[in-house]
Amino acid sequence: MIESFQYPIGRFIEPEFIDHGLIRSGINDIEIFPSRLKTEVGYLSSDQLDTPYRPEGWTVRQVVHHCADSHINSFIRFKLTLTEDKPVIKPYFEYLWADLADSKMEIEPSLLLLEALHNKWIFLLRSLNEHDLQKSYIHPDNGRLYSLNLAILLYAWHCNHHLAHITTLKRHRGWN
Repeated sequence: MIESFQYPIGRFIEPEFIDHGLIRSGINDIEIFPSRLKTEVGYLSSDQLDTPYRPEGWTVRQVVHHCADSHINSFIRFKLTLTEDKPVIKPYFEYLWADLADSKMEIEPSLLLLEALHNKWIFLLRSLNEHDLQKSYIHPDNGRLYSLNLAILLYAWHCNHHLAHITTLKRHRGWN
């Protein structure tokens, strides 16, 4: 039961083959994420924003701020990958970031940041050619190479994953 709240759309499954259609779909999901997120959280009360999406999970407010933090990191990872040869990225402790003071502030700054960041990110993503999409970074936690085409799909999943946390909570609480 907890798994369905933790992963309401399921865990990320790496496709065996990544084609242009998957990349276009992933870029589209990343592009529309800020507006979809704003639609889902824009009218929630402070008490609703401070409700965890699952037992022992983050609050909706923390999820919004986490998305801004995570997507800033992703954008930087993309730029490093495009300008360096297989860079080793800097991981961070998401759960510790989610407990910092800025994760308890109002959500509007993170919503605005996501909108601006995604505008830049989408512009960059749409400029990539096949050679660029094959460039990779190394994640030091597992030593694995992540190509940018896979990273696009992973972050599209990330967008939908966290939206589903919020929409599932709203549906269970009757907040729709």
